[in-house]
Amino acid sequence: MSVPPVGEQLSVATAEGMRALGRRLAGLLRAGDLVVLSGGLGAGKTTLVQGLADGLGVRGPVTSPTFVISRVHPSLVGGPALVHVDAYRVGGLGELDDLDLDTSLDEAVTVVEWGSGLVEDLAASRLEVELRRRTGHAAAGPGGGADEAVELDEAAELDEPRRVVLRGVGERWRGVQLPGA
Repeated sequence: MSVPPVGEQLSVATAEGMRALGRRLAGLLRAGDLVVLSGGLGAGKTTLVQGLADGLGVRGPVTSPTFVISRVHPSLVGGPALVHVDAYRVGGLGELDDLDLDTSLDEAVTVVEWGSGLVEDLAASRLEVELRRRTGHAAAGPGGGADEAVELDEAAELDEPRRVVLRGVGERWRGVQLPGA
């Protein structure tokens, strides 16, 4: 098993800053890309996806697909669609396989919240994005482990800086300059 690179680290102070980071990352994405988001409840994952969606020029609005598990946002500008998945309530690999994510992977940008440990086998290359609140508050994620996050209301602004770590894994991301500190 190979160890992924340390990655680029940056601090994002506001919800608009997180959306702006998403728009910047969208400029690097293309059809077939898999983006795996990790971080506790309220860390800013959906806010980042809103920026990705804006940068990709897809139909919105983008909200957390927690209860529907997956949403497809078609392109409004002739680019790839955005497949937005929330694996928080997915009970395991069998349920994830039922989503048939691999059927649309080649022609869409697929973003999976809570996907760490579940979706890495979907593609040889992926962009991993880890988001953490800087406070020591703990909230359990789907695996039951503590994370440096607390649950926030969906409409709440990011009220403190987040640490964001970006890691490009695999040949697709070799040589790609990721936004960093």
